Amino acid sequence: MPATSTDQVESVRLIDVARVAGVAPMTVSRALNRPELVRSDTAKKVLDAVRATGYVPNMLAGGLASSKSRLVAILLPTIANSIFSDTVQALMDGLNASGYQTLLGLTGYSTSQEETLVEAILGRRPDGIVLAGTSHTEATVERLTKAKIPVVEIWDLSDKPIDMVIGFSHEQVGVEVARHLLAKGYDRFGVVSVDDPRGLRRCRSLIDELADHGKTSVPFEVLPAPATLRAGREGLSRMLATECPQIIVCSSDTLAQGVLAEAASRGLNVPRDLAVMGFGDLSSAAHVYPALSTVEVDGASIGKHTAAALLARFAGRRDTALAGGRMDTGFSIIDRESA
Repeated sequence: MPATSTDQVESVRLIDVARVAGVAPMTVSRALNRPELVRSDTAKKVLDAVRATGYVPNMLAGGLASSKSRLVAILLPTIANSIFSDTVQALMDGLNASGYQTLLGLTGYSTSQEETLVEAILGRRPDGIVLAGTSHTEATVERLTKAKIPVVEIWDLSDKPIDMVIGFSHEQVGVEVARHLLAKGYDRFGVVSVDDPRGLRRCRSLIDELADHGKTSVPFEVLPAPATLRAGREGLSRMLATECPQIIVCSSDTLAQGVLAEAASRGLNVPRDLAVMGFGDLSSAAHVYPALSTVEVDGASIGKHTAAALLARFAGRRDTALAGGRMDTGFSIIDRESA
């Protein structure tokens, strides 16, 4: 009986790559794990040899030997819209430049799913973990605390982070947006959100601030996550069935753009008949019609500082930019034509 392919093919070893590249095995290992320490022409030889031989590095074995996996896990609620894209790109760029690879996991806004992912990822021995938000199960917090690896919670703030936290106050966003719109003379408010915990915190903070200024009747529509244009259209449709707000405040730019679309379909003039306010300042926000008023968050800065904080910890020191392990990156309210 002819031999099968699995009988004929043996695993390619690191020493085989070294032989093809014409370098020492240690050089191959260094080129794959610490490329910044290898001359560019040598690194090219190694990578060419890796491609030629089909070698697959055993990153877990290397991590066991050196106590470093050079892997960082990033857990996000969704990639259905681009609100996290600047953060992830800056974070990955900063880590990759120092020879670290990233693994992306999606929690679907579920703390129990996050718990499951954290447990699975810790089995891969990551050097660090990045979590979107500060709401976690008790088991997740306990597991990460005991793991004794750097953890950064992003896009949020907390006085008691698991380890480090880099972001902004969602409650303060709600307060400042309410004050800003009241100062512009808006009187009848409506709010549209998806059931994203951080978005809901912003919206409830805004409603509380409006109540402090005598605006106690604010209709609030909550739709299932993730945020989509369809959800924004549905949110406005539900609102207009019973209410006639002067301005709609949305938990995201994506929802706000759906509100703009639904308003246009009904022949409503924005902002004369209905004003609209978003959150996130997506790249499309300034280019829809009318241009969307929104809240700008410096996502790239969050990613850059997160990478720097992790790399500092990997090097055995603390990032001095994080006072007490905490950094407030702030936000800005952007006035455009929609409000």
